[in-house]
Amino acid sequence: MSTPVLQADAQLQSILDRLVSMSERDHYDPYTMFDWPETLPEDQYWMTPELLSIHGTKVAESFTEEQKWAISKWESVNFYSLNVDGIRELITEIIARIHTKDFALSSEYFHHMIGEENSHMWFFARFCLLYGGKVYPDKGVQLEMKSEGESAHFLVFARLLLFEEVVDFFNKRMGDDDRLHPTIRKINAIHHQDESRHVAFGRQIVSHLHRQLREKLSTEELAELELYLKRYLRKSVDGLVNPAAFKDAGIPNPYQVRNEVLADPAFHELERKMLKRSMSFLVNEGIFTDDVLPRS
Repeated sequence: MSTPVLQADAQLQSILDRLVSMSERDHYDPYTMFDWPETLPEDQYWMTPELLSIHGTKVAESFTEEQKWAISKWESVNFYSLNVDGIRELITEIIARIHTKDFALSSEYFHHMIGEENSHMWFFARFCLLYGGKVYPDKGVQLEMKSEGESAHFLVFARLLLFEEVVDFFNKRMGDDDRLHPTIRKINAIHHQDESRHVAFGRQIVSHLHRQLREKLSTEELAELELYLKRYLRKSVDGLVNPAAFKDAGIPNPYQVRNEVLADPAFHELERKMLKRSMSFLVNEGIFTDDVLPRS
């Protein structure tokens, strides 16, 4: 009889039990939690200004304050659309593993994750549809995952962790930013509250699975996993700069603006800040050999 991928571990079991208790304690009804005004003011920022992709860039110097407000509206719709896409993938992958032999240890917590992520997807999609009239489709290049077995499990949970850490960088700051509308602050604050648990679980399971892989894979095979995750991070970061959002904001030459933003040192500095915590974790755990990503 084969050994489960997620093997019995007293420390991991204790963490899972604690996370289940916290999920039960913090449970809420998403359908009654928020106030949804018919419209949001368009003469103010919908995202923290310092988190906009254009912040500090050369191209932003030519924009009026009104144009920056419009960009903040449509970049917020893009950000929540990326959340909807990422959560859809997360739920699909967790459901594929719940109550299987390999993940019996974590299945109780998976039930809470699925419920919480379904709530998140609902309120992010509601925001996009109510205030933007659309959920932006994910038009980024899809990364083919050639790995199988334990490597595939590792890559799935590593992707989910990195997705959650990137969006939590924004959620934490916008949830505390009193320059933003109360509805915007609240959806970000609630998401940050739940994601703190999901990130804690993600780090545990990613470290656990990679330790097991290091005993079985060659240096070259581990390097392939690292390269895949770095390409995933590059795709995730670049997805925050969406020419469709610039177009909806009424910005001329949206594709040219996107290219200028991606090449601007100010955007690289925002990228460094949003990935700092993730890179430190991945390098310290021996999952990455360095903190350098492929170019856009």
